[in-house]
Amino acid sequence: MFGYVNVNWKELPEDRKNRFGSVYCGVCRRIREQSGQLSRLGLRYDIAFLSTLLMSLYEPEEESGPNACALHPISKRPWVDNEFVRYGADMNVALAYYNCLDDWKDDRRRSAKAMAGVFGKNMSRIEKDYPRQCAAIARCIEKLSQLEQENCPNPDETANCFGELMAELLVCQEDFWAPTLREMGFHLGRFIYLLDAAVDFTKDKKHGKYNPYIAMGMEAPDWARWEDYLVLTMARCTACYERLPLVQDKDILDNALYSGVWIHCKGKKKEEEVRK
Repeated sequence: MFGYVNVNWKELPEDRKNRFGSVYCGVCRRIREQSGQLSRLGLRYDIAFLSTLLMSLYEPEEESGPNACALHPISKRPWVDNEFVRYGADMNVALAYYNCLDDWKDDRRRSAKAMAGVFGKNMSRIEKDYPRQCAAIARCIEKLSQLEQENCPNPDETANCFGELMAELLVCQEDFWAPTLREMGFHLGRFIYLLDAAVDFTKDKKHGKYNPYIAMGMEAPDWARWEDYLVLTMARCTACYERLPLVQDKDILDNALYSGVWIHCKGKKKEEEVRK
């Protein structure tokens, strides 16, 4: 379900591409150091966005440097490191772990069970360090799984569930900015879930899988209707976002929320129109 919160790379200047890429590489590097090499398989750009957002808000001191790795053994890639990069690394592993457990429970996929074992090796430490976030992930994924098994016909119920999960992830620490981050995360989570349901509609219908739009009685893709949901939800998310006093890297965050998140939507809509 993750993978939708990314920048529009075509619209970023080269130096800003490098900056966002260095956060992504920093998270990847930290996953390796904190949770092991294989745990990097679950890395998503959504978490680089999360780390960049928190870095912009709190402006911590950073370490940086170039590094070669297993994925890029020849050319060294720049990375940055700070407390929010480390936080993102642990949240990435926690999300991947609970998602794999859910896939194993629902579909009995052996690959999901194997990857849960990979991600789970460090979960006792992560759950100890971040009990609120991990409890929220486990609780919301369990609740979402139950709603999907019941073929819930109300997209708001399932979207709200994922919104609650994202709300807790955006809040790294309980402080003055926590309520705004929590509200922003809630609407961002709803957006991710509703967009994922729209993108996967045709595939889910073909394979008989749960999709909130199918459960509510829709027979065919309806991008005009879906875009109304998505625009309203993202508008609520960005209204919260604009209340945060962001300066550092705000251009990158603006790019992601006002342009990058719509790339999958536009691509899938065009694909559906060509298919007609």
